Amino acid sequence: MKKLAVFCGSSNGASNVYIEEAKKLGKELAERKIALVYGGASVGVMGAVADSVLEAGGTVIGVMPSFLEKREISHKNLSELIIVDSMHDRKAKMADLADGFIALPGGPGTLEEFFEIFTWAQLGLHQKPCGLLNINHYYDPLVALFNHMAEEQFLHEKYRNLAIVDNDPKGLLDKFNSYEPPTVKSYNTEK
Repeated sequence: MKKLAVFCGSSNGASNVYIEEAKKLGKELAERKIALVYGGASVGVMGAVADSVLEAGGTVIGVMPSFLEKREISHKNLSELIIVDSMHDRKAKMADLADGFIALPGGPGTLEEFFEIFTWAQLGLHQKPCGLLNINHYYDPLVALFNHMAEEQFLHEKYRNLAIVDNDPKGLLDKFNSYEPPTVKSYNTEK
């Protein structure tokens, strides 16, 4: 894996643990010589993970829509900042650049980014690992929802664990190295 996209919040969160664990992920990425691809901001969890990669000598590629860049929240010290036209273009560019995807804690935007990439994996549009860094048990309710979806037969059993979950950056990245994508979803009953 050469580049990982990280989706995360532009806020710090209610506990310092979110920033501290984002920094641990950033350091681990740099140590493994994995470039960070992220939303390009200098604030919140986004800024913390980027700063950590940069401080450890790693590469950080930001992808930011022009309307956000104009608000001057873009990180000024990135290895590369790519300006795109829209939020949709941002997600598409990040998906093209990355060899895998991790969601750190964040709000609706983070979940929207993660769910789109998760759905693309389910449909076979990519075969890259998708992970949740479950800092402070933040994603426990989402994991429970995936289980509920599977139990209620709205999520096929083979996709229940499509989201790789770990509460430790090293553990999550180790799981990425052994990732085997599931077979592609199909409604075709013909052989």
